[in-house]
Order: sequence, then structure tokens, then C-alpha cells
Amino acid sequence: MASKLLLLIFALFLSSAACADETDAGQALPGLSVLNNLPDSVKNLLGYALSQAGASYRMGGTNPGTGFDCSGFVRYVFDHVEGLSLPHSSKAMSLIGSRIKLADLKPGDLVFFRIVRHRISHVGIYLGNNQFIHAASTRTGSVMISDLTEGYWAKHLSLARRVLVQDPSE
Repeated sequence: MASKLLLLIFALFLSSAACADETDAGQALPGLSVLNNLPDSVKNLLGYALSQAGASYRMGGTNPGTGFDCSGFVRYVFDHVEGLSLPHSSKAMSLIGSRIKLADLKPGDLVFFRIVRHRISHVGIYLGNNQFIHAASTRTGSVMISDLTEGYWAKHLSLARRVLVQDPSE
């Protein structure tokens, strides 16, 4: 029942987003095409991740009540939707799952960035259409959607990993 409710919320969110070109912060939202041919596990994951948009940022944070940091957000979403316990470190997460080419990104994949001292220090969940959701920073203050092709993120994008099985035939 709860997963059906999340899917409904996700579909309504994307339906309203498809009518608007951008959010208030100038971030493009993924369109309904993101949902095409996705396994239920990925739909549920993305829906739950999007339901956390706007949650506070807090360094070391691990839950929506007190705030998230980037890895705390990713860990929380994967734990609540998939029951998958990921480490609370973007560097440690970058070693889990299958490494994939950036050109082969699919919704639900993890995207990693080299920001601090040229090491993996940031992670987000890929939504599709070059969009990803992440607990950005103390500067932005919340979980938000950003564009991988935007200058800052494009400059620091380093690698991607697939943690969820995207297709039973894979």
C-alpha cells in the first residue's frame, strides 16, 4: 500500500513538473519519460528520494528530521526502499556495485563527484534526463535536484555505480 502511494505521489509530482520547464531554483525537473520501462524497484526508489526534496542539509546528517548530508541521504533512501545498508561515506559507496560509463547512466544509479582535495566527496542519485537528487551543501541547505551538465557539477563529475539491478535480464 505504501509503495503504491509513493508511486502515485511520484507520478503526480512528475506530471506537474512536466508542465513547468524549471523549478523555482532554476533546476530542470525530469519529465514523465523517466518512468517509461523502469522496474518498480527503481520507481519506488526515485519516488521516495523525490519525497525528501527540501529536507534540510546537515553535515553528518542521516535522517529527514535532523537533516542529511549527501551520503546520509543516499543511504537513507536505499535503506528505506530497498532495505540495502550502504556505508555512510561517499568514498566507500563509490566502491559498491558495478562501475558504469557515464554515458550508460540509468535512473537509480549513483553519481559521484571529486570536490574536496580531488577525492570522491559527494554522491547523488541519478533521476534521468541529466538530473540527479542529492543533499547538496550547507550553502544550498537542502536536498535538491541538480543538472549534471551544469558547469560546477559537470566539472566535478567523476564516476557512476549501479547498485540496483535495473532489468531482470541483466
